[in-house]
Amino acid sequence: MIREGQIAGRAVLLAGQPGTGKTAIAMGMAKALGEETPFAMMAGSEIFSMEMSKTEALTQAFRKAIGVKIKEETEIIEGEVVEIEIDRPATSGAAPKMGKLTLKTTEMETVYDLGQKMIESLDKEKVSAGDVITIDKASGRITKLGRSFARSRDYDAMGAQTKFVQCPEGELQKRKEVVHVVTLHEIDVINSRSQGFLALFAGDTGEIRPEVREQIDMKVAEWREEGKADIVPGVLFIDEVHMLDIECFSFLNRALENDMAPVLVVATNRGITKIRGTNYKSPHGIPIDLLDRLLIVTTQPYTERELRLILDIRCEEEDVEMTEDAKDLLCKIGHETSLRYSIHLITAAALVAHKRKSAEVEVEDISKVYSMFLDVQRSTQFMVEYQDQFMFNEVPVDDDAMEV
Repeated sequence: MIREGQIAGRAVLLAGQPGTGKTAIAMGMAKALGEETPFAMMAGSEIFSMEMSKTEALTQAFRKAIGVKIKEETEIIEGEVVEIEIDRPATSGAAPKMGKLTLKTTEMETVYDLGQKMIESLDKEKVSAGDVITIDKASGRITKLGRSFARSRDYDAMGAQTKFVQCPEGELQKRKEVVHVVTLHEIDVINSRSQGFLALFAGDTGEIRPEVREQIDMKVAEWREEGKADIVPGVLFIDEVHMLDIECFSFLNRALENDMAPVLVVATNRGITKIRGTNYKSPHGIPIDLLDRLLIVTTQPYTERELRLILDIRCEEEDVEMTEDAKDLLCKIGHETSLRYSIHLITAAALVAHKRKSAEVEVEDISKVYSMFLDVQRSTQFMVEYQDQFMFNEVPVDDDAMEV
């Protein structure tokens, strides 16, 4: 529904204990939506470290998650290159380079005269006879679509990335609809200052005046009425949402009621805790009125079977060969401690196995790294036992121990 633009202005809360895959769900959403649907991701603590007001940072994040699909028609020349003739002067700089380009389709063939800029573009794209190309008449940009099937030969030297395409049909000159997807934030930055395009790449956007945004919203509304543009509502993911304060939550309440609002996905691992900026406690550290707007999804700890699948994938990704017994032990450790801790042990165990010149990680390697590297529970126990040997210890000590 998000990809088709049928749902927007909704909010979802992913709530669960640490290590249950909340951020992984958001990353999976980003991959599943594809490149055309905007996906903006930020942590709640980022807002307080930016050189701008909190509401401005949230506004920019919201507008990064709203795309505008702009349609425009351009005239292009599309055909298969039959021959390229370039007259190069004997001495460089004596005279400008001139040339002729012969293009054909299944129905016609035409010869075009080439200027110096077009020759440079053809050289840059490494265009040769047998390539199928398109030339944008407005900008002169050349795009190589691939190699013609008619020119494919067994003895041709070419890489694996070479793509073969059919010779174009119909006329050489065509009108083609080109679609660009840009976010509202990108349009804001470009129009906010004289060198806005450069600011977009530098990341130094600064605060953008509300008047600029109003004018852009009016212009986008005009384009929508004329059929030149469509709004693509995306997804804004805010991790560690409990780090936001009461002012930010009030802003989110209002922003979700806006006509052009993305789908808001927030995640937290907190239980009943204080709302930042107040003395009141609330579930997940989020005010009740905002919680009422959220569709709350709880994430559960992984089962042993799921842990085993994740560890199998992780071993494959890190290119670590591991015996079945070692994987079973690692899965048991992950179930008793945490998934993150068991993932950390994979690389460490692989290094231990490599040191003893073994191709596979075995049970003894897992046992060795388990004894060397502590998990949270054993680390806490160690600190309690040896607290008197550390500086600035704040754990209360019994009076009897003090007398000793």
